[in-house]
Amino acid sequence: MQQSVLLNENVQKREASTKRATLLIGLAAAMAGLLFGLDIGVIAGALPFITIDFKLGSHLQEWVVSSMMLGAALGAISNGWFSFKLGRKYSLLISALLFIIGSLGSALAHNVEFLIFWRIVLGFAVGVASYTAPLYLSEMAPENVRGKMISGYQLLVTIGIVVAFLSDTYFTSTGNWRMMLGVLCIPALLLMAMVFFLPNTPRWLAAKGREEEALQVLHHIRNNDEKVKKEFNEIKESLKVKQEGWSLFKVNKNVRRVVYLGMALQAMQQFTGMNIIMYYAPEIFRRAGFQTNHEQMYATIIVGLTFVFATFIAIFTVDKLGRKPILKVGFAIIALGTFVLGLCLYLIDNGNNSAFISYASVGMAIMCIGGYAMSAAPVIWVLCSEIQPLKSRDFGISCSTTTNWVSNMIIGATFLTLIQTLGISWTFWIYTALNVVFIFVVIFFIPETKNVTLEHIERNLMSGKALRDIGN
Repeated sequence: MQQSVLLNENVQKREASTKRATLLIGLAAAMAGLLFGLDIGVIAGALPFITIDFKLGSHLQEWVVSSMMLGAALGAISNGWFSFKLGRKYSLLISALLFIIGSLGSALAHNVEFLIFWRIVLGFAVGVASYTAPLYLSEMAPENVRGKMISGYQLLVTIGIVVAFLSDTYFTSTGNWRMMLGVLCIPALLLMAMVFFLPNTPRWLAAKGREEEALQVLHHIRNNDEKVKKEFNEIKESLKVKQEGWSLFKVNKNVRRVVYLGMALQAMQQFTGMNIIMYYAPEIFRRAGFQTNHEQMYATIIVGLTFVFATFIAIFTVDKLGRKPILKVGFAIIALGTFVLGLCLYLIDNGNNSAFISYASVGMAIMCIGGYAMSAAPVIWVLCSEIQPLKSRDFGISCSTTTNWVSNMIIGATFLTLIQTLGISWTFWIYTALNVVFIFVVIFFIPETKNVTLEHIERNLMSGKALRDIGN
């Protein structure tokens, strides 16, 4: 009897210990998401004052915005090598260091050329973090909470956006865009401190032949020896074929299929058009009838808060309802929201300057961001971290993440030009059409992966199953 009590106590202690370890790992890795969000959000409030100081036209404004995404694309490409050679942990440390350097350099830039250069450096850090953090979480989290933990990363992205908007609003009265950009080095220092105490992932350790260390990490993050043994055996089984990346992509059609799927998913996420609301929110709300900087920033903060709260919907539903239903609903909401937002802006451009239409525009922006935050924003990252086989995971996620940032750069670098060429209403209606197309893509091509191990997904893929069936 006493032995049974002691055994139960030991089991409970181990379960509590693994829960704490999993939570701390999730929080520390997701801190990269906070900086990701800060960098997305900070430019919205800073851009009007940078434009005045450096006397920028629309094309240079687009470059100031999109230069960060160019750097992020370069970071995503490079991090395939960093992550494989140095491990997920040290890739995140490199990212944190570059965040610090890039934010300080941007704040001290004395002309637009230097600002663009340091924004590229900052973007490189974002590219490394956006690649490594979801990958780290997908390899450390148990399959029953994997989606929730990666969605938690996205939650910190949204919180970072709101914090950036709040910081921008605080400095709006003085127009001090240098402080807006420079304060980012503070959370970057915190990220570096937290990541320093993280372990490397058991999958990466096993891939490097460090099996004892891999087992130690598994014992630390799983709550019983049976799970540890099963997962370790699955990892070893999947490592029998050497990580080959590009070579495997060239010769294996199943790897090509899933790499293209990951790239398509990330392109879909960006061409929802939602990040243009993040980057150009003050300009959009100015056109909607809000004339002062403070009015524009208050409306922008409301949109950012919506992003945060709607992300909770994904966190609590992605592992229950599944990936596909959430994506279908989200794309439908975005399509409706962008259509009505375009209609409101069309009416304003044609002389209807009523307060109702202005507030309706804000409401539609909120609706769009809400639909995005509960669906494509987190769920695409979840899917991309799940579908790539271990043997080519670094390469596959590098390709999809690079696609995300290239697509992000395209929308950031074309928005003002599209407005000048087609008008703001037609610009949003183009995004409406794209989101309708994405609903059908989800129905016919996207797999459901909830509660499925990464190894099972890989076996289905390599057996030649249709992409939409690899989670079955």
